[in-house]
Amino acid sequence: MPQQTTKDSPTPGPIRSRGRGSAGYRRLFALPGARAFTAGNLLARLPMGMFSVSAVVMIAGARGSYALAGAVTATGLAATAVAGPWLARLVDRHGQARVALPATVVSVLGSLALLLCVRYDAPGWTLFAAYAGTAGTPNIGGLSRARWAHLLRDEPGTLHTANAFEQAADELCFMLGPVLASFLTGTFFPEAGTLVGAVLLLAGMALFTAQRATEPPPRARSKAPSPLRGPGIPPLLLCFTATGAVFGSMEVVTIAYADTLGQRAAAGAVLALQAAGSCAAGLAYGTLKPAGPRLHRCLAAMAALMALPWAAAGSGSLVVLAGALLVAGMATAPTMVTAMTLVQRLTPADRLNEGMSLMVTGLLTGIACGSATGGWATEHLSPAAAFAVPAAAAALALCVGLVPEAARRVGARRFPQDAGPQRSTCARNSIEARPLTDGDRK
Repeated sequence: MPQQTTKDSPTPGPIRSRGRGSAGYRRLFALPGARAFTAGNLLARLPMGMFSVSAVVMIAGARGSYALAGAVTATGLAATAVAGPWLARLVDRHGQARVALPATVVSVLGSLALLLCVRYDAPGWTLFAAYAGTAGTPNIGGLSRARWAHLLRDEPGTLHTANAFEQAADELCFMLGPVLASFLTGTFFPEAGTLVGAVLLLAGMALFTAQRATEPPPRARSKAPSPLRGPGIPPLLLCFTATGAVFGSMEVVTIAYADTLGQRAAAGAVLALQAAGSCAAGLAYGTLKPAGPRLHRCLAAMAALMALPWAAAGSGSLVVLAGALLVAGMATAPTMVTAMTLVQRLTPADRLNEGMSLMVTGLLTGIACGSATGGWATEHLSPAAAFAVPAAAAALALCVGLVPEAARRVGARRFPQDAGPQRSTCARNSIEARPLTDGDRK
């Protein structure tokens, strides 16, 4: 039976952005099929906030070492970062359903292998090998953003709202995921978080890929240059890497900090507050006009706010830390939305999944480095002093965003969207997000 795509099924016309606010989100989900594929991707995305916390709690509880737990999760993230662009290239070429679902099955088997290795006290090296098997996890957020980019390719204002929603969805899942993982591992058995996460991932991906009418059509082998060679992409990749280090280190040091206070079960709830602040900020950001602040301003806000948890950790109070994380999280979603919008504008349309996956690779690489560095800092310094790691990573992201190469205008170079003469507009500044104008469309 031939694959149904948007080429052989009716698709809705463009949504006109006549206003902002909650009405923009209502118009967004008025698109036929949008609610169905969103439900699937939310279900599949929730485990993304569960796996790392579940693995850290499971391994640290069984082996008594946060350094080992951080190193294992870092290995899995690094493997995912390496495999991600390759999988994304296959998705662009063969379609989401044909690639993402089989890759998810491989990832689920890797999670179950890790569970068994921990459960039956297998040698330490098997933990690294098993968790590396989760590298088959598709970038579900990227797959969803690619669908929005395809459906809203002529509506940059509405696409901005969609990107903001996707970032808020990421934060929502990373808000609920740690809480659910902490509840499962603390209430039932240490492996419960990993087991439930694997089931949710497989079920959600099956539902998402079943929505064929909204799936972007597969494209032939692209003749466009690698997104990595595109103007403005290398500075963005470095920014994503440094930002990932903020996330990875913050997760590990927060869990360790709560553990020293005898409240490890509350670590997931505390981390959820950071995601809650980011989720709220992301939804609010989506109601604004696409011409938001430049990326380096978002990075500056993140660098300033990430110093708050470091200061709050000195109080010895988990409640004070939770409040600081709530405020600090408000800077992350606008930063990610602005950066991802730039990626979509700077990437050839027929390599969009690959371009976004490269950014996720940078993000995961940063998370892996941050997780390992945070685990080392908690054991060799102190849990409170370890909060300097995410603060330093945020400052590094800002420095990258301020280098002359990142600030220089990249010009009006354009990439072909298809094999024909149609061309897409690139952002005129590698660190500035702005809506497309009528002059750009000519």
